[in-house]
Amino acid sequence: MLDVALLSVLLVAIAIGYGLGYHQAGRRRHRSQPPATSSQALSRDYFVGLNYLLNEQPDEAINTFINVLAVNSETVHTHIALGKLFRARGEADKAVSIHQNLLARPALSQHTNEQIQLELARDFMALGVHDRAQRLLNTLLEHSGDDDHRYAAKQLLIDLLEREKAWQQALDVIQPLLKQYPKMRRPAAHWLCELALEEISQASRPLAKKHLKKALQLDENCVRATLLLAELEMDNGHYDRAIERLDNIPGQEIAHIPTMLPALKHAYLRNNDEAGFEAHLYRLLEQAPYTSTIIALGQLVHQREGVDKAIELIGERLRAVPSLGGLDYLIDLYIESQRLSGKPSPDTRLLLLKHHTDALLLNRTRHRCQRCGFASDALQWQCPSCRFWGTIKPVIGVEGE
Repeated sequence: MLDVALLSVLLVAIAIGYGLGYHQAGRRRHRSQPPATSSQALSRDYFVGLNYLLNEQPDEAINTFINVLAVNSETVHTHIALGKLFRARGEADKAVSIHQNLLARPALSQHTNEQIQLELARDFMALGVHDRAQRLLNTLLEHSGDDDHRYAAKQLLIDLLEREKAWQQALDVIQPLLKQYPKMRRPAAHWLCELALEEISQASRPLAKKHLKKALQLDENCVRATLLLAELEMDNGHYDRAIERLDNIPGQEIAHIPTMLPALKHAYLRNNDEAGFEAHLYRLLEQAPYTSTIIALGQLVHQREGVDKAIELIGERLRAVPSLGGLDYLIDLYIESQRLSGKPSPDTRLLLLKHHTDALLLNRTRHRCQRCGFASDALQWQCPSCRFWGTIKPVIGVEGE
């Protein structure tokens, strides 16, 4: 069966065959004599390329198609398609050669020239030659009058600046687009969070706070900005304000309740308000019965009232919402209860269960991208796979929260 690469080459081959047929038919319409020998050679080379393709030799097929296809107004878009194919196959250097060869042709229309410049910028980005890509895109933005090409150039430039971590420059480019394209507000809010982290590292906390407030103006559901603002409040000893900030997170994204729990616990305990923390946990459980919240509540009860009360609480909660993490914690409590009761060693059945839950928890996925499915143990604000911002969240369910 042909793989994706071979299928792509086949589609290009069909386009080339159509282009050759169209070109030769045009010549026949304008000449009374039979087709020239060169046209026959082109057809022979085309079928040689097809033979390579059918024998699953895509590299040889592509090289043959490049040689057979003269650059003219009928074939320029097929050349562009070949360049894209090379880039998709990880051979962006060959794509650069094709697209640069096209740009050297003087008869191209302005629209086609700009289209090729965009493809060449993509080639350079694929090669990691960001400076050349950026120069191309800036030139295109300066001279192009085509709205579609200008938007595509801005999108590529934003992507490039993001990869370079040039957050402020990316914000400058995206700012005029936010009203027309509201989906861009989320990445812009995260870039402001990145700028805030840079300011925090340089002890410029007031400027960091300004960036974070602006992030929430762009995206009112930016959990990351809320967490960072809460941390700044705690750094200044304003624990009540930090708790108020954190209390907004379930309304922003309920799946991030487990993400906020460590900061919430820190704020309440530094405020010497364990009872307030317990009451807050019960409120969170009413919104979503996540395992992390149940365990945090169990730890409080364990510390205050002892292991048996904690077992009672956790057992009751797990009957309603079973989870692997909750079961593992319950087993720990039972083992401790047996030790406190004077047993020389825990029940072997408990130890066997504990062995299995530990093994299962060791290999579980804690966070997952809601867009592409990328799995991660730690929370990452930008998915390394699809590169979307704010799409990785704690896993919900029996194996997660």
